[in-house]
Amino acid sequence: MAKFMDENFLLKNDVAVTLYHDYAREMPIIDYHCHLSPKEIYENKTFKNITDAWLSGDHYKWRVMRENGILEEYVTGDAPDYEKFLAWSRTVPMAIGNPLYNWTHLELQRFFGIYDILNEKSAPQIWEKTNELLGNGSFGARDLIVKSNVKVICTTDDPTDSLEYHALLKDESNFPVSVLPGFRPDKGLEMNRDTYLPWVEKLAESADRSIGNYDEFLEALESRVRFFHSLGGRVSDHAIDSMGFEQASKEEVEEIFAKRLSGDTVSLQDETKYKTYTLRFLGELYAELDWAMQFHINALRNNSSRMFKTIGPDTGFDSMNDEGIAKPLVQLLDSLDTNNKLPKTILYSLNPNDNYVIASMINSFQDGVTPGKIQHGTAWWFNDTKDGMLAQMKALSNVGLFSRFIGMLTDSRSFLSYTRHEYFRRIVCNLIGEWVEDGEVPEDIELLGSIVQGISYNNAKEYFQFQESEVNV
Repeated sequence: MAKFMDENFLLKNDVAVTLYHDYAREMPIIDYHCHLSPKEIYENKTFKNITDAWLSGDHYKWRVMRENGILEEYVTGDAPDYEKFLAWSRTVPMAIGNPLYNWTHLELQRFFGIYDILNEKSAPQIWEKTNELLGNGSFGARDLIVKSNVKVICTTDDPTDSLEYHALLKDESNFPVSVLPGFRPDKGLEMNRDTYLPWVEKLAESADRSIGNYDEFLEALESRVRFFHSLGGRVSDHAIDSMGFEQASKEEVEEIFAKRLSGDTVSLQDETKYKTYTLRFLGELYAELDWAMQFHINALRNNSSRMFKTIGPDTGFDSMNDEGIAKPLVQLLDSLDTNNKLPKTILYSLNPNDNYVIASMINSFQDGVTPGKIQHGTAWWFNDTKDGMLAQMKALSNVGLFSRFIGMLTDSRSFLSYTRHEYFRRIVCNLIGEWVEDGEVPEDIELLGSIVQGISYNNAKEYFQFQESEVNV
């Protein structure tokens, strides 16, 4: 029987052990999509206690705490931090089988050197030790990033953001990590939401120009893309919860935009026409600038209207959607590819039923020049479990090139989440090790080691082509 989470955790054969310890473990990290705060990174945020570092923004943990019968007061409410930590310590033993159980103990081990099992009995001692370390001056946000061997972080930023902290970080000579903006224009695509018209006004202000028609809107968007580019931005990200495609002329979209700008709502079909045209415009711009375009598809958000009214979005009340994506997604990609203006693209679906849809689709649009130009993105959100990661990687390997996969991202608001890369790499190494054990792959450690290092770091470095001044390796 294996020892709990020892040095060979998840590594079930000799090849996996060799691949992880000799090839994967020390590879740096490129976190090409996350929700960390550039302000907190610049200011090297310190944490008043382990609750602040662990629970203050982690909706993964919040969901299972509620499922364990923990009152909201001890989840996102006003209960004392120690009481919230005790509530989490009561939940962890019940989370066996959930990756949170392993992530929790990986974070305790790697950041704090604590190998005790977290439960209500051990909680007081763990509370004291973690808080002592957090208060010693070497556990700020930057310190945790550096300890994790991160080289590049791409944050998630609205087009109207000033990017002031990215600019300040770019001038930092004593922080060996590039913090680059990621362009997230969702508020400019959801035309019928109450936030749309105020956002257009804010876009005009940030772009320092008036927006009275659709051409001026596109000009303002382009100016912000180029501003992000000037600060090292090389990725966009789009939350496309419902994938649609409606062909329309420029004149039609101009009329739709004018109608909405006047304060009227528009039909779902007209909104889809607007989204399609605007996404194509942005896609062509990304291609010109050699950006990577990311689509996060099929999330069903804010399911509990009661809790949305109480504590707002991004608090753990979302789930997988099951809308069909194949035809409209192909139409959108093809509309860009037809004119040879399809950028590097990474496709994620929150529904694992879409794994083979995406894995089979991407090779319809490869260009024969850029390795893995169109990517099946890593298992996302509810899928970044052991089984979810394996399902995504097996689908990719069955119909494409697993060896060209750009690997893991953190997609987190927590500075302690970088151990998830270790979790991912162990699973990758074990999968390959199993292929060797089963006689499906030769025991060519040099070849397999290079593939592991590619998936861990090198493929992403080659794919995104961050400028040398932006990658402090």
